[in-house]
Amino acid sequence: MKYADEFRDRDLAKSIALGIRQEAHPGRTYNLMEFCGGHTHAIFRYGVKDLMPENVRFVHGPGCPVCVLPVRRLDDAVEIAERHGVILCTYGDMMRVPGTKQRSLIRAKADGADIRMVYSTMDALKIARDNPGRQVVFFAIGFETTTPPTAVAIKQARKEGLSNFSVFCNHVLTPSAIGHILASPEVRDLGTVRIDGFLGPSHVSSVIGSEPYEFFAEEFGKPVVIAGFEPLDVMQSTLMLIRQINEGRHHVENEYTRVVTREGNLKAQDLVSKVFELRQSFEWRGLGKVPYSALKIRKDFAEFDAEKRFEVSEKVSREVKSCECPAILRGVKKPTDCKLFGTVCTPDNPMGSCMVSSEGACAAYWTYGRYRDKARSPRREVAA
Repeated sequence: MKYADEFRDRDLAKSIALGIRQEAHPGRTYNLMEFCGGHTHAIFRYGVKDLMPENVRFVHGPGCPVCVLPVRRLDDAVEIAERHGVILCTYGDMMRVPGTKQRSLIRAKADGADIRMVYSTMDALKIARDNPGRQVVFFAIGFETTTPPTAVAIKQARKEGLSNFSVFCNHVLTPSAIGHILASPEVRDLGTVRIDGFLGPSHVSSVIGSEPYEFFAEEFGKPVVIAGFEPLDVMQSTLMLIRQINEGRHHVENEYTRVVTREGNLKAQDLVSKVFELRQSFEWRGLGKVPYSALKIRKDFAEFDAEKRFEVSEKVSREVKSCECPAILRGVKKPTDCKLFGTVCTPDNPMGSCMVSSEGACAAYWTYGRYRDKARSPRREVAA
């Protein structure tokens, strides 16, 4: 399988692991944040963590779009569906995320709200075409990767004259969040960990390119390596980060050259800029309000903006008590540090978004790593 098998080669993995062990200075610790949830799953699924020396530590970041959505926005989506009687469409991961008092979209659906899971924005448009007498709202979430399809849907709705289609926009931006983790006093007050470098997201970077990371790599003195999702991608990127740290460099390097360029997908960027503009502030679960970290629909497309079309009430939204998702998203805690993990919180009964999403850190620990910490003693050594 081209572009997959060659990045899972056992002998190459041993060779890179040996290189990491030889180049990681035993007198220091390397805290490397993998921003993207896809990297978290690759690290656990393929046993990458087991091949690292003790002083190379992966810190899980807020790179899961479902996980970072604050409870308030989820509560608003439930209210739009229930109070205004619309057909609310969204991606599958969002359906089971608990909101205030553990009320999720799927529970609202069970209570009679018309909430439907879709696989693409085109599915939502089809539902709007098939139901001309009903208002259809697409609950849009995600990073820069899922934003272009939402822009396409809005433009297509205008082209077809679909007056019963709108978007509840919750698209967020990766570079702003990384900068906020490094610079915000609010995040420091909430608690964060020392980060020596970043494994940059791959799908996001295929859209925005590697250039947007150059500012904060230079500004904060933290190296970034754009990494692919296969195990050898992650290991090679880790080695590249360790070399930069050892040499005192803080540049943006691109390991994922088969997909990512410095400029990114210019056509997609142009499309997004025509439909969306920056919000001054947006709340992230675990990070608080992050300036200029999200998008809203431009005034030119206001007729497709569900926030303008449907009023929502002022409300107090709350996380599930004792859920550590916010601290896990900042890298302060591991899923196994949460007392709910594996007890009352499981994939069948999630208490927080990190256990629901396919990219969530808790889901990765549950699927691949919940017994690993015990099994790692004594550690497996990589043959020289």
